[in-house]
Order: sequence, then C-alpha cells, then structure tokens
Amino acid sequence: MGRGKIVIRRIDNSTSRQVTFSKRRKGLIKKAKELAILCDAEVGLVIFSSSGKLYEFANTSMKSVIERYNKTKEEHQQLLNPTSEVKFWQREAAILRQQLHNLQESHRQLLGEQLYGLTVKDLQSLENQLEMSLRGIRMKKEQILTDEIQELSRKGNLFHKENVELYKKVNLIRQENIELYKKVYGTREENTTGNSFLMYGFNGEENSCIPTHLQLSQPETPNTEAPPKATE
Repeated sequence: MGRGKIVIRRIDNSTSRQVTFSKRRKGLIKKAKELAILCDAEVGLVIFSSSGKLYEFANTSMKSVIERYNKTKEEHQQLLNPTSEVKFWQREAAILRQQLHNLQESHRQLLGEQLYGLTVKDLQSLENQLEMSLRGIRMKKEQILTDEIQELSRKGNLFHKENVELYKKVNLIRQENIELYKKVYGTREENTTGNSFLMYGFNGEENSCIPTHLQLSQPETPNTEAPPKATE
C-alpha cells in the first residue's frame, strides 16, 4: 500500500520530533544546494531548532546574502512609498553630482589647471599619475606602429610573390611567342629557298589577291586610199 498522507501539525513526541527535524533539515539543505547549482541562484538558508541551535547554508556568503536581502527589501519599501521614493532618488542624484564634480576637478588638474590648494604630496602623486598615463600612451602607440609595420611587411611580401608569379607568366608567354615566331617565319624562309617560283612571285596562293591590269589595244585600220599619182 502507498504511504498515507501525513497531517502537518506539531509532533508531540520529543524523540520523534527531533528525528523528523534532523531528516527534514538535511533534505531542505540538499534542495537548497541543488537549487543554487541548477538555477545559478544565490541561496541563503537559516534554521533555528527548538533548542535554539543554528543551522545555515549559503552558496556564496551568508553575510553578502543578508546584506543583499536588506538592501533589496529597503529599496522595495521605498518604491512602495512615494515620499521615500523621492528621497531615494534625491540621494542618488546628489551622489552622482558629487561624483561628476570630483571627475571634473580631477580632469582639470590633469590638464594643469586649478592646482591651488594642493600639497607637495598631492602634486607628486599627480605627476606620477601623468607619467604612468604617458608611459601607457607611448606603449600603445608603439604597439600600433609595430602592428602596422608588420602588416605592411606582410603585404609587401605578398605583392613581391605576386610580381614573381606574373614575371614567370610573362616570360612563359614571351617564350611561347618566340617559338611561334620561329615556326611561322622559319617555314617561310625554307619555302623561299627551295622553290624558285616563290622567288619571282609566282606563288598563286600568296599572289592571288594581287590585281592584274589588262589593257586592250586598238586594231590598226587598213589604208584603202590609192597612192597619189606621180606628177608629171
């Protein structure tokens, strides 16, 4: 048979109550650990026994959990109360104005302005801060220049390789043109030396396009007139 439903009420027997407390406390702490691990939650658990003994669990720190709880509870209460909410934002605005004033004053001092009222120790600290800032700026500048030089060197090597490849291709094309030139014009020279007709321009294939000018001569007319008689 299944386990029956337990009535939730105070256990009268002290021994049974202590046993149940020990079992339930361990199960509750185990569940709190699992919740913190599985859900990435900040968990804080505080248990006081009937005898006043303290049992606690916190996945981060019990002090930080309590401080966060108090702060969140105070902010929540302030948001619920309009008057408290106005005072809260007024305090936040005052804090931000003070921080802004301090930053502006520090910025002016770094520029060499409004140095009155500073002691020698303050001026020495300001000088050290400027030197550290200048050193960091120079290091960053050198790093950027070094990176740019390396990038330009890499591009130069790449262009050099491309030029070498193009030069090889040009030489290959030039060699092919020379071979083709030898094949074409070398064959023509052999034909001109071997065939006498080609020397005198009787090559029908090459000279077939040369026009030939023909001119018809007029026929001579016969002289039918009688010769003149001799004069006496």
